[in-house]
Amino acid sequence: MKKFFILVFCVLWSKVLYSQEFRLSGKVTTTTGLPVKYVRVSITGQSRQSVADSAGVFSVYGLKPGQYEVNFIHIGYQKKIQVVVIGTTDVFMAITMDPWQHQLKEVGVRNKRGEIRRQTESMNIEVVGSEFIQRNLGGSLMQTLDRLPGINTIGIGSGQSKPLIRGLGFNRVVVVDKGVKHEGQQWGADHGLEIDQFAAGEVELIKGAASFLYGSDAIGGVIDIKPRSAPAKNTFGGAVDLIGKSNNNLYGTSANLFARQDHFFYDARVTYQNYGDYSVPANQVFVYDYAVDLKNGRLRNTAGRETAVHLNTGYIKDGFRTVFYLSNVYSKSGFFANAHGLEPRRVDTEMHDRSSRDIQMPGQEVNHLKLINRTEYSIAQHKLQIELGYQRNFRQEFSQYVNHGYMPPAYPDTLPIPPDLEREFDKHVYSVNLRDEFKAGKHLLTAGVNAEYQYNRINGWTFLVPSFNQMTTGAFIYDKYELNDQVLLHAGMRYDYGRVRLFEYQDWFPSSGATGATGGKLIRANNLTRRFSSVVWSAGINYNPEHFVLKANLGKSFRMPIAKELGANGVNYHYFSYEKGDANLSAEQSYQADLSLGWNAKNWSVLISPFYNYFPNYIYLNPTAYHDYFYGAGNQVFQYSQSKVMRYGGELKLRVDLLKGLSSEFVGEYLYARQLSGDKKGYGLPFSPPISGMISLSWSPAFGGGLDDTYLGIDYRVAGKQDRIVPPEKKTPGYTVINLQAGTKINLFRQPLILNMQVQNLLNTKYMNHTSFYRLIELPEAGRNLILSLKIPFQLKTDAN
Repeated sequence: MKKFFILVFCVLWSKVLYSQEFRLSGKVTTTTGLPVKYVRVSITGQSRQSVADSAGVFSVYGLKPGQYEVNFIHIGYQKKIQVVVIGTTDVFMAITMDPWQHQLKEVGVRNKRGEIRRQTESMNIEVVGSEFIQRNLGGSLMQTLDRLPGINTIGIGSGQSKPLIRGLGFNRVVVVDKGVKHEGQQWGADHGLEIDQFAAGEVELIKGAASFLYGSDAIGGVIDIKPRSAPAKNTFGGAVDLIGKSNNNLYGTSANLFARQDHFFYDARVTYQNYGDYSVPANQVFVYDYAVDLKNGRLRNTAGRETAVHLNTGYIKDGFRTVFYLSNVYSKSGFFANAHGLEPRRVDTEMHDRSSRDIQMPGQEVNHLKLINRTEYSIAQHKLQIELGYQRNFRQEFSQYVNHGYMPPAYPDTLPIPPDLEREFDKHVYSVNLRDEFKAGKHLLTAGVNAEYQYNRINGWTFLVPSFNQMTTGAFIYDKYELNDQVLLHAGMRYDYGRVRLFEYQDWFPSSGATGATGGKLIRANNLTRRFSSVVWSAGINYNPEHFVLKANLGKSFRMPIAKELGANGVNYHYFSYEKGDANLSAEQSYQADLSLGWNAKNWSVLISPFYNYFPNYIYLNPTAYHDYFYGAGNQVFQYSQSKVMRYGGELKLRVDLLKGLSSEFVGEYLYARQLSGDKKGYGLPFSPPISGMISLSWSPAFGGGLDDTYLGIDYRVAGKQDRIVPPEKKTPGYTVINLQAGTKINLFRQPLILNMQVQNLLNTKYMNHTSFYRLIELPEAGRNLILSLKIPFQLKTDAN
C-alpha cells in the first residue's frame, strides 16, 4: 500500500510540474562580448518565438517542463542551435554567435524584426531604426519620417514640423519619448516638436486609434521614440555625426560618448545645428494677394540655430534595470517676416536682406527640459515597468509692438512686460506610468495606470490662450490570446478621467464701453473648470499563416478638449485670424475600423491597409462670416465648433526584388474626409493630405575593396490635387518631385566611415504642399537641397578586470 501511495504521489506531482509554465530567457552576444540585437529566437516544433531587443536580451514565455531545441537566427551571423532542458524553474541562457565574413544584410534583419512586430499586433504599425533616420535625414525627425505611407507633416519652415497621421495631427497624435508622453505647445501649427533626431534609437509608428493604451490624444495615432540601446559591458566608444545642407546653408554636428564597466553605464550626446534663410524656386510670392519680392528666392528671417544636450546613465543587471534620461533642447528661429503680424507690408526688407543667417523679429525661442526615469524589474512571470517624468517647455515669441483695437498707439513704459515679448508660454508637466506584463496560460496580459499633471502660465502683451492647469489619469488592461499557432486575439479596455481648469485673463489696457469690461478692461477669459471621463476599448485579430498576413482591429478612442479649444479669445498672428473657443465643448469620441491584408513571398510582398473612422463630435476651428474690428483689427472670426465627421482611406505598399541587389517599391496613400453636420456640412477637414504615391528604385551593389553597405536610390513622388478644402484653405494643384539617395560605409584603416547623401527636389520644382503651415499664403516648398552626412563611430573594449 505504501508503494502504491508513493507511485500515485509521483504521478500527481509530475502532472503538477508538467502543467506549470516557465520562462526561457537569455542574452545573445558576439565572441567579443557585444550584444547581438534583433536575433530571431524560435523553438523547434513550437509556435512561440521571440526577438532579442537592442541589448541582446530575449524571453520566451509559457514553456512546460521538457527538452527543447532552440534556434538563434540572425542574417550576418552563423545559425546557432542549442538544446535546453526546462525543469522546475525559469532558465537563463548565455548565447554566443559567430559572424559571417560579409555584413551586407544587416538592413534585412531590421526589416524582419519589424515584420514580426507587425505580426504580433492588431494595430497598424511601422518600425524604423537609426539607419533609416540616418539615410533620410530631413530638417526634423517628423520630416525624416514623412517618407512612410500615412505619415505627413505640417511644415514650419526648414527646421521644424508637426506630425500628421492619416490626416490627424496637433493634439490628436501622441508623441512618446522614452516611455513618457512628450508635452510641448502642440496645439499651435507653428510650434515644432522639440526632439533631437540624432538621439533617437528606434521609432515605432501606430496608425489609427490607440487611446486604450496611451490615453486621451492618441485618437489619431502614436509616434513612439525609443532610446538607443545601453552600451555592452566593458566598452567605451561613441560617434561623431557631421551634416550639411545646401538649401539653407545648414551645418551641424552631433557628438556621442558612452562607456560601461559592468552594471553601470553612461551615454552622453551634444547636438548643434545652425542654418540660414531657406530658399524656394520663386522670386515672388503672394501673401493674401499682396505681392512679396524675395531676394535670391530666400524667405527672409527663416534662419535659426538648435542646441541639444543629453545625458543617460543607469544600472543594468539580469532581471533589473533603471535608467535616467536628462535632456535639454533649445532652439532659436525666425518667422517668415512677410507672414507674421497684422500687416505683411510693414517689413524692413533692407534690414532682413543684409544677411541670410541673422535672426530678427518676429521670432521665437523654445527650451524643452526633460528628466525621465525608466525602471524594469522581472520576477517569475511578471515584468514590472515604471516611468517617472518631469518636463518644462518654455516658449517665447518676439515681435515689435503693433497696436490694434483699443491698444494704446505707443507701448507704455510702466508695463512690466518687455515691449518685444509678444507671447510667452511656460508649461510644467509631471508624469507617472505603471505597467505589469505577465503570462497566464495562453494569455499575455498587460495592465497599467497612467497619471499626468501639467500647468501652463502665459505672459506677453497679446492674448490668445489662457493659463490653465490640467490633470489626467487612466487605467487599462490589454490581453493577447494565442488561439493557435497562426491566430492571435487582442482585446483592451481603458477608463480615463481628466480635469482642466482655465484662469481668468484681463486686458492690460482699457476698452472704452466694451461689453464685459471691468474697470474699463476687457475680460478675455473667465475662470472655468471642466471634467471629462470615458471608457474606451479595442478588439482585434492577427492571422499569420506562412505567407499571408491578415490583421483586423475595431476600437473606440477619446480626447478631452484642450485649453485653446475651450478658452481662446484673441488674434492668431500666424493665420491673420481672430480665434474664439467654446467653453461648452464635449469630449471627442472616435470609432475606427482597421484592416491589413498582405502577402510575403521570396522576391516580392504586398500590403494594403484600409480604414474607416467616424467622429460623432469632431472639434474643429470653424471660419465664420464675421470680422472683429474692435479687438482683432478686422480679422475674420474663427469659432471652435463640433460636427459629425466621417473619414476613410488606406495605404498600399508593394515591394519587388528585380535582380540581385536591385529592388523597387511603391507606397501610396488615400484619405477622404467629410463633415456630416454643422455649418460646414459637406466639406472636408483642414490639412487633409491629397492622394499620393511614391515609386522608388534601390540598388545595393557589392563593390568590395573596403566599401560596405553601398546603396543608390531614386524616388519619384506624385501627389494629386486637393480640392476638398475648408475655407479659408485654398485648393492645391498636384505635383511630382524627384529625390536621390546614395551612401556607403568606408573601412579606412579599420575605422568605419558612414557616408550618406540626398538630393531633395532634384529638378527644383515649384510646388505647394497642402499640409504645409505656409500653404495658406501660397508659399511653395523648398527648392533643391543637397544633404551630406558623415558618421564616424568608434568603440574600444576596456579591460574586464
